[in-house]
Amino acid sequence: MMKVQRLAEHEISEDSVRAATGRGLDEWFSLIDARGGENLGRRAIGDWMNGELKIAPWWTGTITCEYEIARGQVEKDGQPKGYTICVTKGIKADAGRCYDAFTGSALLDKWFGGNNRIELKEAGRWQNGDGNAATIRKLNPGRNIRLNWEDAGLTMPTPVEIKFKGTAGKCTVMVTIDRLQTRAEADGYREAWGRSLDQLKLLLEK
Repeated sequence: MMKVQRLAEHEISEDSVRAATGRGLDEWFSLIDARGGENLGRRAIGDWMNGELKIAPWWTGTITCEYEIARGQVEKDGQPKGYTICVTKGIKADAGRCYDAFTGSALLDKWFGGNNRIELKEAGRWQNGDGNAATIRKLNPGRNIRLNWEDAGLTMPTPVEIKFKGTAGKCTVMVTIDRLQTRAEADGYREAWGRSLDQLKLLLEK
């Protein structure tokens, strides 16, 4: 259920970017430079491209991340900031029940893939038969889980936060993944988590 196919939704090349947005990557990079470049920050670039120029969000995010890579912008660890994805799902169950669905191997096996093994503690390990692997960083029961995601094939381990926000017998489960280093990783994990949360919703709303 959580098997990840690292495939980008669209090819990223000069020709594909130009066909989708009217400009090639190099042209976009020059335009961003002219507006202030690296000092603008992602939000300002996104607001300009998506809000003013009406560029689709997928391409806005892609061009922004590729710009940072092209200009050598890196974090303290020497790696680019990379892509961030966020997947949400509204479920007719309280936050405690949604949280519990992440904390036991038997229940995880019903919606997150088979053969889950989880040590429910900080610095504990979570692995399963689909090749997913993570280290638990922080547990706040009923509120959030923070992990480092460490699947084989990832460019680098990535921070993941799973939040649970409950109101009136319903819960929004939000999964945010940072520092994904390629568009293929970002799209692959967004699709896989979306599929998994669909399965969680089906399970808890039976």
